[in-house]
Amino acid sequence: MSLTTKIYSLLSLDLLNSLEKSRLEPAGFQKKLFEGLIASGRGTRFGEEHNFDKIFNLREFQEGVPLREYDGFEPYIERVRRGESSVLWNKPVKWFAKSSGTSSSKSKFIPVTDDSLHKCHYSGMKKMLATYVANNPESGLFDGDALTLGGSVVEDELGNGNSYYGDLSAILLKNSPFWVEMRRVPNLKTALIPDFEQKVEEICKSAHKYNVTSFSGVPSWNLILLRRVLEHTGASTLREIWPNLELFMHGGINFDPYRGEYNRLIPGSGMNYMENYNASEGYFAFQDRSDDPSMLLLTDNGIFYEFIPLERLSEALSGRFTDFDTVESVKPDVNYAMVITTNGGLWRYLIGDCVSFTSLAPHKILITGRTQLFINTFGEELMINNAEKALSVACEKHKATVTNYTVAPLFMEGGSKGSHQWLIEFDVRPSNLEAFSADLDSEICKVNSDYEAKRKNNVTMVAPQVIALKKGTFYEWMRSRGKLGGQNKVPRLSGNRDYAIDILSIQESITE
Repeated sequence: MSLTTKIYSLLSLDLLNSLEKSRLEPAGFQKKLFEGLIASGRGTRFGEEHNFDKIFNLREFQEGVPLREYDGFEPYIERVRRGESSVLWNKPVKWFAKSSGTSSSKSKFIPVTDDSLHKCHYSGMKKMLATYVANNPESGLFDGDALTLGGSVVEDELGNGNSYYGDLSAILLKNSPFWVEMRRVPNLKTALIPDFEQKVEEICKSAHKYNVTSFSGVPSWNLILLRRVLEHTGASTLREIWPNLELFMHGGINFDPYRGEYNRLIPGSGMNYMENYNASEGYFAFQDRSDDPSMLLLTDNGIFYEFIPLERLSEALSGRFTDFDTVESVKPDVNYAMVITTNGGLWRYLIGDCVSFTSLAPHKILITGRTQLFINTFGEELMINNAEKALSVACEKHKATVTNYTVAPLFMEGGSKGSHQWLIEFDVRPSNLEAFSADLDSEICKVNSDYEAKRKNNVTMVAPQVIALKKGTFYEWMRSRGKLGGQNKVPRLSGNRDYAIDILSIQESITE
């Protein structure tokens, strides 16, 4: 064990002990957290409107505060952006994480309070790193550099010079303590360059000078950076540039379709991958064991959770269903829409993500998709977790790797039957695309009985159409939309053909 690892391990003991207690007593920690959040909310305009002074238990909270999606919070958030105090939280708000989400092109401005910054986002990161080092005592993580691709922030035009908005990653960088900055690369000026391509080029110029032991972010955007680093240096693998590289902390999208390509770029043993669930709204969970893909739900990290069985979501939004689950009552293998109340001033906020529990002792989750990210054009109920599991199996079987993909329906027109169109940009293309398509179809049938029923004997749907896009298509499409960078994600599933039509049009202009 290196000296730096030993020092970090000693400093992390209290953090790990607290984390262990929350594993064993999640309901108690959630109850205490709930009471603290309500107490903070009583001094806000939102709390006054919703009679927080008369709320002393969860049932009263659920009866007095309706579920809201972002649109329901937008008027409050605009007031905060304009400088009004104590609207959603009882302390000043300087930062807003801007996100387009995956189900809408509309920008969202999520308040990031000092409490959510330090007691949620940074707290979750510290717990994840402490857990990693505890699991890997011979780690040399802190003997090298942490590479962060970063985003950008700008002054909020509504804030009279007192507030800023931008990517969550940039907000975290702007507020990180000095001891973190000592081992983070590139320098802050480069990390915050607004232009994604310029930032990548600047990082490449200095890549050979770094001793990178870890990097973090969205797999697809980091893949672009890593490939460019190899091109710039002329190296065959990243091991030639950064021999001590040992950890990639990833999130935002499913990693499985990218795993094969990362293994190719970073060959050999000693490389570890940890998924973390760190959204603009808060840090919710992280993968605490390398042999278990599910993530530990953080029950003492500034977030109070409620869970709605997905099939009851529309009833819940209309107020006809109110029997929501908490960590005390959730069941494994149920697809839940997640509702959060946060120390960032979001109250019973429907974040739009779906999760299922793989374990209740401790509480561990998998992200199964988005509440609005599915295709149900023909009654097939294709969820994102179905699509990604099937794609991963098909890729493994055909030794293919994927850069990006999206799926759209092909409608029943002119007497034809419906189907799905998969637009896939392969890094390593399957040798037989027709066989790949057949296996993809077969795997979806295995994990989705509704899809299987619609596909049986081609009764409603015919086999999916897989189109192998030219390399660079998704990158050019995202650039055309002004959405380069880690805070932006390619929509995986869509119930209409708008994205597909644009992407196919972009492909026509690309020469390989």
